[in-house]
Amino acid sequence: MLSGFAPNIEIYSIDECFMDLTGFSTDLTEYAQKIRNSVRQWIGLPVCVGIGSTKTLAKLANHVAKNRPEWNGVCDFPSLPPSLQTELFSRINAGEIWGVGRKLQESLGAMGIRTALDLKNANPAWIRSRFGVMLGRTVAELNGDPCIELEEAAANKGQIVSSRSFGQPVRSLAELGESVTLHVTRAAEKLRRQGSVAGGIHVHIRTNPFRPDTPQLSQGILMPLMAHTDDTMLLSRAALAGLKKIYRPGYAYAKAGVMLVELSGRNLQPADLFADRDSAEKRSRLMKTMDAINRRYGRNTLGPGISGMTGRRVWSMRRGNKTPAYTTDWSELPIAYA
Repeated sequence: MLSGFAPNIEIYSIDECFMDLTGFSTDLTEYAQKIRNSVRQWIGLPVCVGIGSTKTLAKLANHVAKNRPEWNGVCDFPSLPPSLQTELFSRINAGEIWGVGRKLQESLGAMGIRTALDLKNANPAWIRSRFGVMLGRTVAELNGDPCIELEEAAANKGQIVSSRSFGQPVRSLAELGESVTLHVTRAAEKLRRQGSVAGGIHVHIRTNPFRPDTPQLSQGILMPLMAHTDDTMLLSRAALAGLKKIYRPGYAYAKAGVMLVELSGRNLQPADLFADRDSAEKRSRLMKTMDAINRRYGRNTLGPGISGMTGRRVWSMRRGNKTPAYTTDWSELPIAYA
């Protein structure tokens, strides 16, 4: 939705987004209020908007907007008088600045740098020599010098994890195998979506650590692959082989998951001279078809049979308190009776 308000955007996280407003001649505070109102009306989410000449200042302005109710959720640093900006910076703890964590805040505090204003006025060269280049960039950004570019395309993940707790304890290897295969299916779909292949898969299972009165076990194993792949079937075969190695009977397992590792671009892999190219091409088309069906008819519509039928998964996560999908599912629209 936000892409309709700015030509260039960066989806930073599940609930944060940077927008490039360079060259906009309109009143940015008024424009930000329009964005807020549209998000609230169309999606139902209350949001705040921070405007700054750098990404770090924009994040800091967003923090100010959240804590100044009289500004109605918008803070535009460039439009504020310098004296007011200085006052705001002096009231913000250094730990609130993007890229400054708790441990770094403690180290800075020991040197007398306790507020955003202190860090802004610090010597960038001294900061770089003591804390590294990244914090040096933060100081530069606090002074209005852009050092962190807008990333319009999200970087590919270096690892892909799929893991869930069970709705009730699982004891059998067969049920664990169903869960692990389902996690492999989801992880492999994400792998193909970003155009990568995996060189290994890590499988882990554990009991409930919050039940100390029951026998405890936590096991994991890394299964290397003969060749990098994004094939769900090959990944599932390796994961199940690893599961058999770490499974121990007599335990009530509470969680299982997989992690795809050693990821690289599909097009960067050297050709396997001994591979059956016709078979590989057929498997590739099969994966594309499976992904297309699941996108059209819903996740897990089609997958390996060993992952079990939806109605028979006694280990599925409990979702009794899940929020209804009013905006994406016609069957969950609320109905009013007169």
